[in-house]
Amino acid sequence: MCLSTNINEEDFNPMSLNMDTDPSSQYDLISPPKADCIYTSCYCEENVWKLCEYIKAHQQHCIQDVYAVFISNEQRMIPIWKQQSSHGDQPVVWDYHVILLHKWKRGESYIYDLDTVLPFPCPLKMYEDEALRSDKHMKKCYCRKFRVIPAETYLSTFASDRSHMKDEAGNWKKPPPPYQCIETRGKKLRV
Repeated sequence: MCLSTNINEEDFNPMSLNMDTDPSSQYDLISPPKADCIYTSCYCEENVWKLCEYIKAHQQHCIQDVYAVFISNEQRMIPIWKQQSSHGDQPVVWDYHVILLHKWKRGESYIYDLDTVLPFPCPLKMYEDEALRSDKHMKKCYCRKFRVIPAETYLSTFASDRSHMKDEAGNWKKPPPPYQCIETRGKKLRV
């Protein structure tokens, strides 16, 4: 059940907003504060799944307005700037990255990225400009593709056995989250 207020378009005048203030100050966080989120470095797909789980469980916001966004390409080399593991203004080149998109019905959409040094949440336009940047001047091998998945679909279909995070000898490349692998419909799938 969504707890939201219906606003008629004729009653809502975006020009009445004070544009001198930070737009995010008028926006209500749909997750815990960043420091309180469930987070494990290099497990972005699980971090976003946990954010979706929190949003659905707390029913304070419409889960239908929330999406998991997978960013990758055929070469599995996608640059993203403004990441915690960045060095200076250099991008991190991930094999893939997953972020949460909240399409806010009363204004700009927001990105929830637990790996960014940008604000949390971050206005979509700022995230596009500073973290994603344009593909226009990139080598073709770095051009990104986006897969947008409704949060409810993500919660009901995503699963991971975390095998992609082990090396050939079976050792963890990065320590796994402290909770059990995410399974849906009794399946453990590889990302």
